[in-house]
Amino acid sequence: MAKNKALNEAAKAKQDEFYTELRDIEDELKYYKNYFEGKVVFCNCDDPYESNFFKFFAMRFNILKLKKLIASCYDRSPIAQTQLSLFEEEKPPQERTPYFAKMIELEDFNADGATDLLDVEWLLKNKKDSVKKLKGNGDFRSEECIELLKQADIVVTNPPFSLFREYVAQLIEYDKKFIILGNQNAITYKEIFSLIMQNKLWLGLTNGDKSFKVPDYYKPRATRYWQDETGQKYRSMGNMCWFTNLEHKKRHEKIILYRRYYEDPSKYPKYDNYDAIEVKNVSEIPEDYEGVMGVPITFLDKYNPDQFEIIGLDRYTVPKEFLIGGRVAVNGKPKYARILIRRK
Repeated sequence: MAKNKALNEAAKAKQDEFYTELRDIEDELKYYKNYFEGKVVFCNCDDPYESNFFKFFAMRFNILKLKKLIASCYDRSPIAQTQLSLFEEEKPPQERTPYFAKMIELEDFNADGATDLLDVEWLLKNKKDSVKKLKGNGDFRSEECIELLKQADIVVTNPPFSLFREYVAQLIEYDKKFIILGNQNAITYKEIFSLIMQNKLWLGLTNGDKSFKVPDYYKPRATRYWQDETGQKYRSMGNMCWFTNLEHKKRHEKIILYRRYYEDPSKYPKYDNYDAIEVKNVSEIPEDYEGVMGVPITFLDKYNPDQFEIIGLDRYTVPKEFLIGGRVAVNGKPKYARILIRRK
């Protein structure tokens, strides 16, 4: 009990509770619909009371032709019950025990002529073994949740931002396909960038600004914060990315290059501390330069592994003694994180 309480307090302090909007999930996952037929999908950071990931797959169980849908939740989830009521005797969120829900079918259980979320609710409340309480705390690293992970073909969720490295490492360890949402800054984590270089992980299609439902204990902010008419709090973040290892069409679209280095080399200064040129924007990548170029991390949103080779990230590629402020620099002024690339 003490361990669970400590974990809950740590998660609360790190403010890892960000609940993804359904429209953002729909916008991204529509590009992967052909991957789900006959597959087991696991949402392992998702309480069906609150999770739009679970809601997305539950409502489309038959359309996507899923084999099974599983969702597991961490205990004491802080958002009030808003979608489903799974137990006859409801308890406040802080008194809930962790559990997992599973679906292997979706029919018109309530005989209203349609299969929808009402049928999902009926299924989970009435079908034996659809909902089971966990013995542990529901953490994705727990033995119970790892056993559920082993059953999965594809994992789809928004994992805790503070545990992103560890979360991805687990997916790689168990050789799982995945579509997960994370902060753009995760690109610069050594472990994540290494996977990108090895073509074991890449970005999705609808990256950028996202809004999230957050718990009531989150303090108001001057910007990117609001409350709706019910008092529900929201925050938005402008640098969110989908991370996946499922192929998609955009990943192999070539960037159209129309700038030329040799028309005016002064527009592409050399770094003080590394043999490469500075390219301020992805749109300014020259078509006639064969050497190494430093580009912003937003390059990965358009990265085509058939067109470019990633040499490294400045902070991990340039010897530390040559870095200025931990970065490559031009005329003594360090640049923000630069991905070092070369045209193929």
